[in-house]
Amino acid sequence: MLVNEPLRTAKGLAERVLKVNHAGEHGAVNIYAGQLLVARLTAPGLLEELAEFQSHERRHRSIFQAELQRRGVRRCRSYHLCGVGGFVLGVLTALFGRGAIAATTVAVERVVLRHLERQLHELRGVDEAAVDAIRSIVIEEQQHHDRAIVHAQASCIWARVLTPVVAASTETVIWFGMRL
Repeated sequence: MLVNEPLRTAKGLAERVLKVNHAGEHGAVNIYAGQLLVARLTAPGLLEELAEFQSHERRHRSIFQAELQRRGVRRCRSYHLCGVGGFVLGVLTALFGRGAIAATTVAVERVVLRHLERQLHELRGVDEAAVDAIRSIVIEEQQHHDRAIVHAQASCIWARVLTPVVAASTETVIWFGMRL
C-alpha cells in the first residue's frame, strides 16, 4: 500500500493520492519558477525548456485540481509547503547552473515516476478516474526526466551531489503529504 497505515477505503486512498499529486505538481511549478528566475543569469540556454516544462506542470496541476473539485475534496495541507519548498529548491539549484538544474529535474522526476507507477498499479480497477488523471501526466513527466538527463550527464558532479539530496527531499515531501 502507498502508506504504512492502510486507508479505510479505496476511495480514501484515491483521494489522498490525488491530493498529494496536486500538491506535488504545485511544487514542480514553483521549482521551475525559481529556476527560471535565476537561470536568466546562470543557464540562459535552458530558459525555453524550463518554461515548457513549467507549462506542462501547470497543466498537470490543473488536471488534479479538476479531479479534486469533481469529487468535492479539498487540496492537501502540504500544498503551500510544496510551493514554497519548490521555489526555494529551484532558486538554490539554479544558482549552480545548467548541470544542477538538470540534476534536480532528473532526481525529482525519477522519484515522481516511481510513485506514479505504484499509484497506477494500486488504483487500477479500483478508481479509474484517478487512474486516468495519473496516466495523463506520465508521458510528459518521463520526457522531463529523459531530456534533463542529457544535460545532467555533462555535469556529473551535480548529479552525484544533488541526486540523493533532492530524491530524499522529494520522498519526504510525498511521505508527509500522504499523512497530513
